[in-house]
Amino acid sequence: MKLKTELAESLRFSWSALMANKMRAILTTLGIVIGVVTVSLMSMAIDGVSKSFLRSISSMGSDILYLEKNPWIDNQEWWKRRGRRDIEMPHVRELNRLIGDRYLLSPYAHQSSSVKYGTESISGIIMEGCSAENAVINGYTFTEGRFFNNNEVDGYRPVCVLGHDAADALFKGGSALGKKVKLNGINYEVIGAMAKRGTFMGFTLDNNVYIPITRLLSDFAWRPNVSIAIKAPDMHNVDEATEEIRGAMRKVRRLEPGQADDFAINKQEVLLNTFNKVTGVIASAGLFITGLALFVGGIGIMNIMFVSVAERTKEIGLRKALGARRRTILMQFLMEALMICLWGGLIGLGLAWCLKPVVNHYIPASISIKTVVIALFIAAATGVISGYIPARRAALMDPVEALRDE
Repeated sequence: MKLKTELAESLRFSWSALMANKMRAILTTLGIVIGVVTVSLMSMAIDGVSKSFLRSISSMGSDILYLEKNPWIDNQEWWKRRGRRDIEMPHVRELNRLIGDRYLLSPYAHQSSSVKYGTESISGIIMEGCSAENAVINGYTFTEGRFFNNNEVDGYRPVCVLGHDAADALFKGGSALGKKVKLNGINYEVIGAMAKRGTFMGFTLDNNVYIPITRLLSDFAWRPNVSIAIKAPDMHNVDEATEEIRGAMRKVRRLEPGQADDFAINKQEVLLNTFNKVTGVIASAGLFITGLALFVGGIGIMNIMFVSVAERTKEIGLRKALGARRRTILMQFLMEALMICLWGGLIGLGLAWCLKPVVNHYIPASISIKTVVIALFIAAATGVISGYIPARRAALMDPVEALRDE
């Protein structure tokens, strides 16, 4: 008998056996359903969070370095960095003098603020003081107006640029250009409104207000901790740029050879590595839970298949007496276990799809073809592994002894 014919016959016999015991087949699939729902939801959450994180972090640019007082991910004991000096504007000017002909630099500092126009007001916004280069480094786009220039920065001009949501909340879709808004009670003229930027790490970037860093220092924060965004000329030589900037900053800080850096150069790669480690731990925990559910489901399927083999012993003996090969019997029972698990996999995927809006309410969730393939493969593998021993037992039965079974 050809393999194709044997497969078709095994499929037909398996389907008949399952239809003859519908309730038993449904109950047997529950363990597989739970396992597939678990792995699908886990994969869905990790995929969604990964895509959201990568969209956010791509806005930073792989060729942009952030020179700051402390690292984003700190592996040092806190007392080793507690004496670090703040980065101040004289440091920025000196660094710019040393490397500014090869790199684009923009100092920046943040301050919480309120903004008010007429009767409309917003509290808890982020006010960012920066230089004109900040718009070029971050690729800002505008719905109207422009970013401030270096003459306005050096001249301490009271001008500001509103984020998309801030402008929309204050002016209700009308033009903001030339209007005077109050930032913490001080008048600033709006010279631009930015296009929508989205979110970064779950925080909106569209409620920000940008002002010249000179005004931030004079009006709101006399001695803030300034950071510096630095755009490298070539994204493929970021490591070389990092070392050059480190050497220049050590000169600026007057550090002796052998002294540890009292500053940090942060970049996109640091966040990516940390994120990958975190998702790896989450995935490992999820796979462990999934493995337990599938193990329980697999034991249930194996038990039911042993029962099925015992119930159909005479049928197996008759088929073997009529010339059925061991391979044919083995294939029939393997196909039966496989069908149970695939049905469980499809039901589990359907439930996971229905639960996607619930997951998406708390964290970004995305289901991909890869998730579907992995879930169905795991279900199929569970069926084959769980069904093999009972199927082999059926295939090795002696037809004479099987026909004598009472």
